[in-house]
Amino acid sequence: MKTNRDLRLTVTLRLLDGEGQRRFGPGVAALLEEVREKRSLRAAAGSMGMAYSKAWRIVRDAEEALGRKLLDSTIGGRNGGGAVLTPEAEALLEAYRALRGEVGAYAQQRFQERFRDL
Repeated sequence: MKTNRDLRLTVTLRLLDGEGQRRFGPGVAALLEEVREKRSLRAAAGSMGMAYSKAWRIVRDAEEALGRKLLDSTIGGRNGGGAVLTPEAEALLEAYRALRGEVGAYAQQRFQERFRDL
């Protein structure tokens, strides 16, 4: 028989727009973190098994919903193109990570309190 030690809680934070559409969450955060590492939206999308067009749509939708630019891109040329996170994107990721940690810690504490007898 399983005990409460086999149970675990997962909390996912997502920002939704006024129509309930997802605009920022773990997937967008992961994509932006990959862009930061790879300095390219195309490379980030590829490493995540995602089509470049989908990655671009995700970023564009998030930018529109948040009212701020998340990527600074350069087009091809001799040294190739690339992308870097804007200061606003860096601040957004930092705030998201911090909130995720705070909410996760609170949720784990409450989970242990509520489910300790199961």
